Amino acid sequence: MSKYNTADPRNENTLVYVNGLVPRADAKVSVLDSVVQGGDAVWEGLRVYQGTIFQLEEHLDRLFDSAHVLQFENIPSRSEVRNAIFGTLKANNMSDGVHIRLTLSRGLKSTSGMNPKLNTFGCTLIVLPEYKGMVYGEDGLSLITSSIRRNAPAHLDSKIHHNNLLNNILAKIEANYAQADDAVMLDQNGFLSETNATNLFLVKNGELYTPFADACLPGTTRKRVLEIAEELQIPAFEKNLSMTEMYTADEVFTTGTMGGLSWVKEVDGRLIGKGAKGPFCQKLQDFYQSTVLELGVAIP
Repeated sequence: MSKYNTADPRNENTLVYVNGLVPRADAKVSVLDSVVQGGDAVWEGLRVYQGTIFQLEEHLDRLFDSAHVLQFENIPSRSEVRNAIFGTLKANNMSDGVHIRLTLSRGLKSTSGMNPKLNTFGCTLIVLPEYKGMVYGEDGLSLITSSIRRNAPAHLDSKIHHNNLLNNILAKIEANYAQADDAVMLDQNGFLSETNATNLFLVKNGELYTPFADACLPGTTRKRVLEIAEELQIPAFEKNLSMTEMYTADEVFTTGTMGGLSWVKEVDGRLIGKGAKGPFCQKLQDFYQSTVLELGVAIP
């Protein structure tokens, strides 16, 4: 389990949106829902800071793009999704320190089966808000390299933000057995892709590097870090990166909505840099946090 990804008792009596508001204890989908039948759903993670939802529109863009690629039908409109998110937060009086798991499944099937033609009832929209802090803390991450390869576009394009996460889960199981925080996943050619849950960045000789978004999710936090690097005039590059480059980097950090920017202390037993948070990670992290409100959408 990630360092701080633990249950918060404040979440027990909250309301969850499952095509309508229901108590958390009663928030369920049918055994005939596509997310149960085949992991046939798309999702996003959203962060709520001081009455605003950070990068809401970017996340909704990716949600609808993923649903379009998978040919979902009877998709709720953007305004319906926004209203469901805002309404759920307001019903729970939640405005800060909240993470939302937003899920859109292909919906209920008329009978069990793989064929999307069995989906005749429209999509299922789920808004699950939880009080949840940054899940990795500030102690530095311990990572291992997984034997599980990240999906290549020829198999299942990682740019579809889908619920078929078994590859990532298998990598996380390896991390659990190694008593590490997470696992680095490689692409089919042996280059760095991402961890089982986050994007990767390396710093070497004052330059910032991140893997090409070929076999990894081009995350919204990843995108924001590249924007910040440009604003701060930090040279930043996408490239094929080997494990050796990771081991010998001056700094390594991960990025994601759930954990923000999190520095890496060691990978596969190799200490990264000086084994402490580096100045580039600190500078980027501070700038990132300073802009979350101005880049957020206010909860009406």
